[in-house]
Amino acid sequence: MDIDFVITWVDMDDPKWQKDFADCSGKIDNSKNGNSEARFRDYGFLKYWFRGVENFAPWVRKIHFVTCGQHPEWLNINHPKLNLVNHEDYIPNPFLPNFNSCVLEIYMHKIQDLSEHFVYFNDDFFIINQLSPERFFTNGLPNDIATFRYNSGLSLWAKTLKNNIRIINENFDKKEVLARDYDKWYNPIYGSKARLTYLLKCYNKFITLRTPHNAQPYLKSTFEDVWEVAEKELTEMSAHRFRSESDYTPELFRTWQICQSNFNPYNTYNDTKMFPLLIKSKQAIAAIRQQSYSLICLNDNAHIRNYQQTMSEIHSAFERILPDKSSFER
Repeated sequence: MDIDFVITWVDMDDPKWQKDFADCSGKIDNSKNGNSEARFRDYGFLKYWFRGVENFAPWVRKIHFVTCGQHPEWLNINHPKLNLVNHEDYIPNPFLPNFNSCVLEIYMHKIQDLSEHFVYFNDDFFIINQLSPERFFTNGLPNDIATFRYNSGLSLWAKTLKNNIRIINENFDKKEVLARDYDKWYNPIYGSKARLTYLLKCYNKFITLRTPHNAQPYLKSTFEDVWEVAEKELTEMSAHRFRSESDYTPELFRTWQICQSNFNPYNTYNDTKMFPLLIKSKQAIAAIRQQSYSLICLNDNAHIRNYQQTMSEIHSAFERILPDKSSFER
């Protein structure tokens, strides 16, 4: 089974990016998560992403590196496993330039030569320990956790998750899905994460699923299926050059995949951890040094205190476990 990785990246210091951003009336606003500096800045850890792949997941068939035409100077763009993907290569021209990661993500199935089985990474998701292909896919299906979470609907992100669920409820009957896949939804491996699933057993509608913020396995055909039924909604949101409350996110495709029974039960939280650097920078640094997980997310925030010191300590932690240049570096 061929498995590809897709990773999106941006460098906000690039003059062309800055011009396009300004021409589209973009303004960095650290009071709003959708357009904050943390959304676009590069903190210099990308080489450790590639080192992690080469050291801990060398089985990957191809890496699709998605940018607006940028790439770091150190990147070996001639690497046989690397496919440089410009936004214009797969997103319709009327929606470009675009600074809304949700738009970049809903078109991923259009990336040329993308395999049916792929794993999507943000550039703050890192592999820090050994991974096998079976971590992501078993018997051709993605491994995932099918449990519910509370969604207040107050933040921009929470509102987009509710948009996703509206489409899910229009196309799937919750009672039928859970009855058909009882062993998948009520699997004991989820442990306490499944508490809300049991509590809401009699509730007829889907609510937001738990969303482990980390590398996510997908079937390309899932994207094609969702586009077939939600083309109008997805095309309309494609005009949003910046994040909007009326967006849809990759969680729509993930939830659809689960509702179609195209997944294997897996407690993603066993080897995956998201660290909000605003409050858990020390824990993140320790996790890298100790390689406590297979996958981590270093969630940036524009209000991190001692930002430079924190980034320096994270850099040192990565150097400790991944000191050698990869073949993806010139």
